[in-house]
Amino acid sequence: MIAVDAAAWRDAVSAAQADGNTFFEWLGCVDEIGRGGLRVLVALRNLATVDEPLLIGTDLPRDRPRLDSIRDLFAGAAWHEREVAELFGVEFAGGDRRRLLLPADFDGTPMRKDAVLAARTALTWPGAKEPGETAASPSRRRMVPPGVPDSAVWGDREPEAPDADPDEVAAATVGGRVRRRPS
Repeated sequence: MIAVDAAAWRDAVSAAQADGNTFFEWLGCVDEIGRGGLRVLVALRNLATVDEPLLIGTDLPRDRPRLDSIRDLFAGAAWHEREVAELFGVEFAGGDRRRLLLPADFDGTPMRKDAVLAARTALTWPGAKEPGETAASPSRRRMVPPGVPDSAVWGDREPEAPDADPDEVAAATVGGRVRRRPS
């Protein structure tokens, strides 16, 4: 992977295209909570060779992730940019700002790891840990599913309370602990 600064993103992709990497394969984002911000990656291919795709990546801050759009360089990037913008909250300058997957009234960035997945906490964890477990043995129904942060870090907050710190949420998203009942 070629790591570039966010300010050099568009220039790096344009230079790779000029070097023969003219096939756009995909563009995506990874939330590196606990280790950094968001990483945006693009995969390009040179169809004259059978080499692995060229990966170009850049790291963005969590608080205001912004990149220049590459949709005029690769038309196929427009859809991918819209998806990343909608699901991770990355703003693509010069990109298409229309919604792609989520309803217009949806507020949030559901693919970020600090986003609370309410459906995981509203339903009990189904089934026993292992086949043949009995009522006497611990069941998953009392355990928190993987990916749900500890309710002491997030949960029902006062409207004026600040959002949970992403590093705290990352440290608290360990499944398999026993669910605490609200007192």
